[in-house]
Amino acid sequence: MKTIIEPHRVKMVEPIRLTDRDERERLIEKAHYNLFLLHAEDVIIDLLTDSGTSAMSSEAWGAMMRGDESYAGARSWYRFRDTVKDIFGFEQVVPTHQGRAAERILFSVMVQPGSIVPNNTHFDTTRANIEFCGGKALDLPCAEAADLESDAPFKGNMDIDALEKLVAEEGREKIPLIMVTITNNSGGGQPVSMANIREISRIARDADIPFYVDACRFAENAYFIKLREPGFENRTVIDIAREIFALADGCTMSAKKDAFANIGGFLCTNDAELAQRERNILILTEGFPTYGGLAGRDLEAIAVGLREILDEHYLDYRLLSTRYVVNGLLDSGIPVVAPAGGHAVYLDARRFLPHLDPLQYPGQSLAVELYIEAGIRGCEIGTVMFGMNPHSGEEQPARSDLVRLAIPRRVYTQSHMDYVLEAIQYVWERREAIRGMRIVKAPQFLRHFTAYFDWL
Repeated sequence: MKTIIEPHRVKMVEPIRLTDRDERERLIEKAHYNLFLLHAEDVIIDLLTDSGTSAMSSEAWGAMMRGDESYAGARSWYRFRDTVKDIFGFEQVVPTHQGRAAERILFSVMVQPGSIVPNNTHFDTTRANIEFCGGKALDLPCAEAADLESDAPFKGNMDIDALEKLVAEEGREKIPLIMVTITNNSGGGQPVSMANIREISRIARDADIPFYVDACRFAENAYFIKLREPGFENRTVIDIAREIFALADGCTMSAKKDAFANIGGFLCTNDAELAQRERNILILTEGFPTYGGLAGRDLEAIAVGLREILDEHYLDYRLLSTRYVVNGLLDSGIPVVAPAGGHAVYLDARRFLPHLDPLQYPGQSLAVELYIEAGIRGCEIGTVMFGMNPHSGEEQPARSDLVRLAIPRRVYTQSHMDYVLEAIQYVWERREAIRGMRIVKAPQFLRHFTAYFDWL
């Protein structure tokens, strides 16, 4: 069938407040042209992030009613722990309130000033937590990632030659761990192949360097492997996922992505001594090791969501619906990262607004214009997010300037996406009149969350 249908029925609805253009111009000015600072009720289609914004199933809501809120050793903890161990395969599971808490604990234990942590591409909180500990977050994307228009199937891969060279030059003393992010969020939501993960694992183990997976969208990545990598077409998604994690020494996970949960995350390892050090930090800042800052009901919801995300009917719908938007933009000649990723659509702001210099923040300009045009909230992934060295204050263009339109799971329908396509086309038609932006003020780390902007 040509029509893409949601593999679920709608059981409850949330009303959307419809604003007009004049109102949105006032609202975004009041928010200092930072979409993070808007009130959510003033957004019509919210594509700021797919993190914690998913719709949970009736099964997950029912599981929340079983939540055991005992402070220590709750039933909900054991159900959560056993689910994580079954899918991810690691012996030690440390619950956290979200993914960045897992990152903070991991890097607090493993990263020292002067450390280097290579990744295919670090996302914002991963990079910031490494830099906060005095380390260097080094991106090693594959060569195919530089061509945003190509149809290469695994543009999220790491550059294996560059990783081997780095390990040979710096060694275990400078590299406390190697990471790979699946899917590659900063790189356009592109997947990583099993072959690439195997090579990263080989290099890490030969050098006795721990290998970690940023597993936020592990199921989407596993399904891409099933669809695109020869030899995996008859494998189940859970089997592919288990093979990925068997190649690693640990993982960080935001359950707010590929577990449908509104909050939660975890940190895994097979190293019992390391896990104890991590739990010591967890107790200081997150909570007891059997809840880690989460309510029992949240642990229950995550346990259900981790099973549901492995449903291949859902994953097929997820990838097809994202591709629907990307193909619609390509048909209109609008520059967008291709092929379609799993969780988001990435507009190429530099090609969309070629008259703007990267230091005039074309991604931020485009994201603001899209809100003014249609009340759609997206997120700049470019020079605002990655262009400043937080220690030196030096500013330089990021590798690319993108606007990410992250699609919450099971929230919007095809008619919502048709509205998004129409809005982008209207902005495209008047693109030459769009001005650049400047930063009025910003914090040292993760400036995109709270910076103030104005038009040039």
